[in-house]
Amino acid sequence: MGIEDYGGGQTPRADVLVVTTNDVPGHQVTEVIGEVFGLTVRSRHLGSQIGAGLKSMIGGELKGLTKTLVETRNQAMERLVDQARARGANAVLMMRFDVSEAADVGTEVCAYGTAAVISPT
Repeated sequence: MGIEDYGGGQTPRADVLVVTTNDVPGHQVTEVIGEVFGLTVRSRHLGSQIGAGLKSMIGGELKGLTKTLVETRNQAMERLVDQARARGANAVLMMRFDVSEAADVGTEVCAYGTAAVISPT
């Protein structure tokens, strides 16, 4: 697997800009729409659990689980962007991820931030 399998984020010309900062240099916030989030819960399949169990005995990265978590985070971010777009935003400020266990059957990943309309200054 190449480095592209372990990354995420947006394309350079995305119609909804997502940033982890309070503001965007060269832009002003003209409207704050409010909180938006994208949520997904993924269960672990038996094969990855067995592989992870064996790998944990000898140490090292759990590549299958890493790739699954990257895919899960990307799906949560896509849902965040979809919600922001549907509410009329062209930006999401202060984006964060929250990850937790969901009833011992899977992993919950939530991407959240503040939907806003920004314009160049």
